[in-house]
Amino acid sequence: MEAQPHSIGVLIVDDHIMVRYGLKALLALSPDIAVVGEAADGEEAWICCNEQRPDVILMDIVMPGTDGPTATARIRAAFPQIQVIALTSFADEMLVPRALQAGAIGYLLKDVHADQLAIAIRAASYGRTTLAPTAVQALAHLAAAPPSPRPELTKRECDVLALLVAGESNLAIAARLGISHGTVRLHVSNILRKLSASNRTEAALLAVQHKLIP
Repeated sequence: MEAQPHSIGVLIVDDHIMVRYGLKALLALSPDIAVVGEAADGEEAWICCNEQRPDVILMDIVMPGTDGPTATARIRAAFPQIQVIALTSFADEMLVPRALQAGAIGYLLKDVHADQLAIAIRAASYGRTTLAPTAVQALAHLAAAPPSPRPELTKRECDVLALLVAGESNLAIAARLGISHGTVRLHVSNILRKLSASNRTEAALLAVQHKLIP
């Protein structure tokens, strides 16, 4: 699948094949938009980006394996010219900031109309943001919420947390910071304890929500 000259190449990433089929049918109504690939998870999305170099990605958020925000951060770091629109069934106010923090330029729900979706894709291709009303409301709620007590993280723990939010593995964090894998595991364990988080994903959400990293 290749985009025609002057058309916007779109990659669809969703773990449900019927959702991908439906999105392709909707986008076929717009002659200036061409679906150049599809993927069932974040890892397949990474492969497609290397092969197809789409202009815009429609990225599901909650997927098995490599989820949407993790894939978004990885893709945006390697291919900053590729724009990502989070397209999800969830308007959870914890997911919205995580998707945007990862580098998504837009956040839409899957019940979006075909013409609105096409407009958002065109806007993304020009670097403009489109947010569903529910996403704007979620961000407003977060902004209005009283600040929670900030946990006492060390400078190194903040460095590890920032890379954790970006979706880096422990081995990648160790390489980036020039420390051992065991030291990274210790830092991650301390971070989870201090944030009262049960896993890395929850720690990343708390970090974004409470602005624990730049």
